[in-house]
Amino acid sequence: MKPHTFTFKDDGIIPNSALPLLFYKGVFLEEYVDADAMIAHFRDFGWRNAWKNGVYDYHHYHSITHEVLGIYQGRAVLQLGGEKGVQLAVEAGDVIVIPAGVAHKRVSQSEDFAVVGAYPDGCEYDLMKGEAGERPKADANIAKVPIPEYDPVYGKAQGLLETWSLELVH
Repeated sequence: MKPHTFTFKDDGIIPNSALPLLFYKGVFLEEYVDADAMIAHFRDFGWRNAWKNGVYDYHHYHSITHEVLGIYQGRAVLQLGGEKGVQLAVEAGDVIVIPAGVAHKRVSQSEDFAVVGAYPDGCEYDLMKGEAGERPKADANIAKVPIPEYDPVYGKAQGLLETWSLELVH
């Protein structure tokens, strides 16, 4: 399954990325939509430092790592790419791969909405909100984030390995 892709331009507040955000609709079948199973799957492809929770209700991004979100329960509408971005309805079984610099926030959710998050090579993450003083340091950090060796859903087979390249960011 090829992911849907979304690309967001720098809006002057949120840097976003030349790398496209990847949206895998329903990639985890219902019987496999389990937080621990998703964490194990992502870990098998080198995406670690996992957590279980929700998505913040304010725009934020990470300047030192990419992030994968796996929805294992409920539904939500997420705003991606900052105020000028898009709203995307997500539900259990969906996966989103968010490039470093791309803003995301929760707009609405069902009571049972829950996600797992993880990072390539188990990277630590920072939390940037588009506040004064974050840039140009955030921009410099984003420029140093490498393309992951594995896609968190398909490993070496497809996904970000087919859509992300260093040429896009330089």
